[in-house]
Amino acid sequence: MASKGTAALEAMIEEATVDTDGHEDQRAGLFAMIEEHLAIPFTTTVLGVEVTVRKVEVTLRKVELAADGIVAVCARGRHRQRVGLLDLPLPTPMPDGAAWIGAYRHWAGR
Repeated sequence: MASKGTAALEAMIEEATVDTDGHEDQRAGLFAMIEEHLAIPFTTTVLGVEVTVRKVEVTLRKVELAADGIVAVCARGRHRQRVGLLDLPLPTPMPDGAAWIGAYRHWAGR
């Protein structure tokens, strides 16, 4: 997310996590901001295939949480696949609110 400088991303993270306690609460605060601000649905390409991001959600399984707790539910026809937001390719132009994905990636160290 080259469009947002580090200071701006850190300010967004602070806004999302101001009243949180611990890693899981911080992730939940960031998820709330993503869910509130990200314009969904939008189309992107995953592994060379065009998909539509239908929603974002927090995974509940601990194995998934260790890798990435916020996922995009991608659809193509009847097929659905969850893709971690840390790995989700964003389209150009990016959807409104995508800066919150950038803040989440910055918070996660990516």
